[in-house]
Amino acid sequence: MAKGREADLYAPVKRWLEARGYVVKGEVGAADVVAVAPDAPGEPLLIELKTGFTLSLLQQGIARLAVSDHVYLAVPKPKKGRKALAADAALCRRLGLGLIHVRPRDGHVEVLCDPGPYAPRKSAKKKARLLREFERRAGDPNDGGATRHGIVTSYRQDALRCARYLAETGPDRGAAIAKATGVPAATRIMRDDHYGWFERVERGVYGLSAGGWQGLADWDGALPD
Repeated sequence: MAKGREADLYAPVKRWLEARGYVVKGEVGAADVVAVAPDAPGEPLLIELKTGFTLSLLQQGIARLAVSDHVYLAVPKPKKGRKALAADAALCRRLGLGLIHVRPRDGHVEVLCDPGPYAPRKSAKKKARLLREFERRAGDPNDGGATRHGIVTSYRQDALRCARYLAETGPDRGAAIAKATGVPAATRIMRDDHYGWFERVERGVYGLSAGGWQGLADWDGALPD
């Protein structure tokens, strides 16, 4: 068997498989673990053991799919957040692999996903949001990556239009700013003031704060001329 912690995974995985009726043997051919069910001797289940979820492990798992459709990757349960764990499982599903976590302290085996064909569900909501942002964003300010101060979104561009108007004209009513800039949500953007660029002069009237002047300097070029 593999050395170090990889070897520590073998016994828990073997117990887990034997409890499900498999005959289990280690290091058969290129596979770390091979399990065969007595009622299906021609359909081996293969498991690759690794001390961490790595590209090398994924590559090994994909290679084993040439032998069997039933391939799992087994790693010690990592200290990751829920989103990172879900991303690992989603990647395995997309590749047709199963994913197993082994808890080091007691050998508990947890199956995050089983191998098999996988087609991700499309999200019409996410697609619509992506296309809406694409249509609303003026020009291509990010040039394939973040600017020096971050990503330029259509929301930030709208805030910049409001700030640019205030810099040129001074404080004004939200409705007038919306009409002049073509930003229907101008009043809400200035009221919410996510970037610290605006200040309320009086009810319904907004001006540019010191942060707004700095924002215009920092984000110069984020709007097409």
